[in-house]
Amino acid sequence: MTAKKIFGKIHLWLGLASGIIVVFLGITGCILAFEKEIESVFYRHQYTEVQQKPYLPPSVIRAAADSALPGKHAHGISYRDPGYAAQVSYYNEEFYYIVYVNPYTAEVQKVKDMNADFFRVVIMGHFYLWLPPEIGQPIVASATLIFVILMITGLILWWPKSKAARKQRFSVKFNAKWRRVNYDLHNVLGFYMTWVAIFIALTGLVWGFQWFSKSVYWVTSGGKQAVEFYEPVIAKGEAGTTPALDVLWAKTTKENPQAKIIEVHVPSSDTTAIEVAINPDDDTYYSADYRYYDQYTLKEIPVKHLYGVYADATVADKIARMNYDIHVGAILGLPGKIIAFCASLIAASLPVTGFVVWYGRRKKKKKSVSKPFLIPQTNLPIP
Repeated sequence: MTAKKIFGKIHLWLGLASGIIVVFLGITGCILAFEKEIESVFYRHQYTEVQQKPYLPPSVIRAAADSALPGKHAHGISYRDPGYAAQVSYYNEEFYYIVYVNPYTAEVQKVKDMNADFFRVVIMGHFYLWLPPEIGQPIVASATLIFVILMITGLILWWPKSKAARKQRFSVKFNAKWRRVNYDLHNVLGFYMTWVAIFIALTGLVWGFQWFSKSVYWVTSGGKQAVEFYEPVIAKGEAGTTPALDVLWAKTTKENPQAKIIEVHVPSSDTTAIEVAINPDDDTYYSADYRYYDQYTLKEIPVKHLYGVYADATVADKIARMNYDIHVGAILGLPGKIIAFCASLIAASLPVTGFVVWYGRRKKKKKSVSKPFLIPQTNLPIP
């Protein structure tokens, strides 16, 4: 058996084994590529009328949200550009809510159960197939790894043997019979899609396998290991007269007038720091700054993990931060999202067109084997 036939067998059986999951991941990936754009049209509760007065401080916004969700501990208060409601998040292993509050009047506009949110449901399916994470994540990650192997073996099988064959590898012959069109769609679109989908798949593997994530960091950092995320621990002290969240929010807002999103995180205990996230862009996440402060002295606490100040991050840390934005194409803005959408759509079609190719050949082969033997006609008399 030649090397190409071996790769063909690998491509066939791995494709049959992972096809359904690849189709599902491709379709859900298409939806998630334009999540923010779709939300901007249908999620009207996230907007509010602009008023000619300053925003209310986090302590007031949080109090309004707490009254709508009594007994739950707020995680963070997020402010966006004028025209957007403030968002107060509440979550743990059992629930996830976002309360939308008018930042000028503290009126609660909506209490949203994120576990029932359309995009949240899609994300949970995309990441875990709606199974427990310890079961669903390995399945999705394994299917993604198989898809990477399929793309590599697909390129090997696609590679033309001659100049004449090369001409047929870059275009679909739409005027041919439907089986030939299907074959071309599988091969030609698969070739073009691979150069984008490989990045989508590899960034997916960063979340799916710890060994892969650590390997990527090790390579990009020149042999170093990433510092695990940790929450700075502080000594318990006495709180000031003005809530620390309000002081730090006012300070951050003044120092970062161009920021699109500013979020202050409520300390989880009396010995943990206050985290303040400053994002200069509301379409991507990688360039955000994360600063940590003593909730009593308000002194900034430096951290060594990758979720610190973006300008201070190493090359490996910056690449790790970009993982999500690369995965959904947001790293290149709207053109990147369109490219990611098209690549995901083509990726979802490949198992279908590939199955049609395989089934057609199998049916043809079966037909030729079962064809009855015909006795040739002769002019000899019948005995």
